[in-house]
Amino acid sequence: MKPMMRPVFKTALLGLLTTAFLQPASYAETHTNSKQQIEQGADALERKVIDWRRHLHQNPELGNREFETSKYIATHLKALGLDVKTEVAHTGVVAVLKGGKPGPVVALRADMDALPVKERVDLPFASKATGEYMGKEVPVMHACGHDTHVAILMGVAELLSGMQAELPGTVKFIFQPAEEGPPPGEEGGAELMVKQGVLKNPDVDVVFGLHISAGTDVGKINIRKKGIMASSDDFKITIDGKQAHGSTPWDSIDPIVTASQIVTSLQTIVSRHMPLTQQASVVTVGSIHGGVRSNIIPEKVEMLGTIRTLSEIDRKRIHELVRTKATLIGESMGAKVTVELPYSSAYPVTYNDPALTDEMMPTLEAVAGAENVITINPITGAEDFSFYAREVPGVFFFLGGKPKGLPASEAAPHHTPDFYIDESGMKLGVKALSRLAVDYMNAHKK
Repeated sequence: MKPMMRPVFKTALLGLLTTAFLQPASYAETHTNSKQQIEQGADALERKVIDWRRHLHQNPELGNREFETSKYIATHLKALGLDVKTEVAHTGVVAVLKGGKPGPVVALRADMDALPVKERVDLPFASKATGEYMGKEVPVMHACGHDTHVAILMGVAELLSGMQAELPGTVKFIFQPAEEGPPPGEEGGAELMVKQGVLKNPDVDVVFGLHISAGTDVGKINIRKKGIMASSDDFKITIDGKQAHGSTPWDSIDPIVTASQIVTSLQTIVSRHMPLTQQASVVTVGSIHGGVRSNIIPEKVEMLGTIRTLSEIDRKRIHELVRTKATLIGESMGAKVTVELPYSSAYPVTYNDPALTDEMMPTLEAVAGAENVITINPITGAEDFSFYAREVPGVFFFLGGKPKGLPASEAAPHHTPDFYIDESGMKLGVKALSRLAVDYMNAHKK
């Protein structure tokens, strides 16, 4: 049995139908034609999109260092006759397609950067690239699927360019660097793009984005209203104590024992302070360093960790608790504790505007099939698409990239050497982003 239609969904659908009936008779015909053009265009472009993805996969680059990736994208967009701007937020590329009719401005975003991971998948186009990260030479791999995002958006740009005269509005294509975070000491990513005015001139009305999912079957789309991905804040805790010989710990102020107590106490934040029946949150210590010998109590310990929340209220509360617990434990031990929070990055909650999500659900159901559009629980991963959606209404969704028949438990997670994407799922991404842009423009044309 199909679930009952929600009132807000009814309202959004009624609005779309009313818009159609109030338009001239050519509206329905134009809308039908655009759907057919997108369907046929995505089919025709599939081989190109796969080839672009394979080139990008074989030539990955780290955040804020996507120099060749940027050139590759810009060359394609310029060949389409688009107005192209490069070196946005270091290596970003932004292109504008002005339709033949007046209407809203729709932004579509893809991220470009890869990760310091050594590929282990046996592919003819596997990455053998290296780069520099934290002063060291490291292997580089598209271990999160950003190569598929770029190739999909390149396909959307070509498809919509062929429909330019009929488009009632403007499309802004955003190819963004450093989604995984810029190198330490640098600005980057969506936050810097917003700061540099990527959503202005022309002013963007709505923004859409997607992320490939290695654990979701090809042909399926995962989405939810409101918070779909968590905020992310990293932290650094420095504990300054007093060094002593390991045989006389009473002469020390032991930063290792202090750090141990802080780690244990931080784990009680989620279990004892947060409303877990309402929504999840995470506090993780991922790195702890101090000392060089078994018989020396060191002077200093440093810890790094991450905080994930699904609301700004929870985010503020956990920040306060981390600072309070770490500082007071330090005082009780006679140590000086310094908490840097956030330390190097801070992403807001990735928030899907409820009204816009309701409005665009029929589009996603039309391209994927209603049975293939699944409402999911929020996840504690983070995405800097959140910076765009904080400025204008946005919708972000997950696109299936797992081979059908492969158990989800056997699909390699993102950010791992065995990460793998079934390329047959990319065509749906081209259709979905193209239709979201065109359907929104048709519904809101001037």
